Amino acid sequence: MAFLGQTYAASDMPQGNSNYEPLPAGWYTANITQAELKTTAAGDGQYIKLRYDITGPTHQGRVVFGNLNIKNASAKAEEIGRQQLGEIMRAIGLAKVQDTDQLIGASIQVKLEVRPARTDEKTGKTYEASNDVKGFKAVNGGAAPTFAAAAPAAAPAASAAPAKAAPPWQKK
Repeated sequence: MAFLGQTYAASDMPQGNSNYEPLPAGWYTANITQAELKTTAAGDGQYIKLRYDITGPTHQGRVVFGNLNIKNASAKAEEIGRQQLGEIMRAIGLAKVQDTDQLIGASIQVKLEVRPARTDEKTGKTYEASNDVKGFKAVNGGAAPTFAAAAPAAAPAASAAPAKAAPPWQKK
């Protein structure tokens, strides 16, 4: 037990907007605010659990969650999850990712679909309608950055430019 140091009355507490209805299908701008590596329920795979905080154009402040299977017993599930991770990386301008923290803080557009309420035939458990994240693109609406396979083509242009001080991470 922990003493709170004062008495709190429910009548004095602010009321929130507890709207848990799914957002309408469509494209939304969001910030990735959490990215966590989890083990699948079966214990034979891994997925990245992402939290998207909606910033617009409507429903600011709402939160949507999505999972990306990166290791899975189902080859198709793994393929889809890796495709989605690639879409996210291209949309936020990351050529490589090796830590989920690299995704946090990124702004991205997400395409939401509404999954209707359903009952699991095996367990009989019922699920409310919810959102599924089905697509990703860069916030600016344009094409996501592309990453050249070979850097030598860019080297001559770089040498023609005036010399700049090396960024802090390149200084020795």
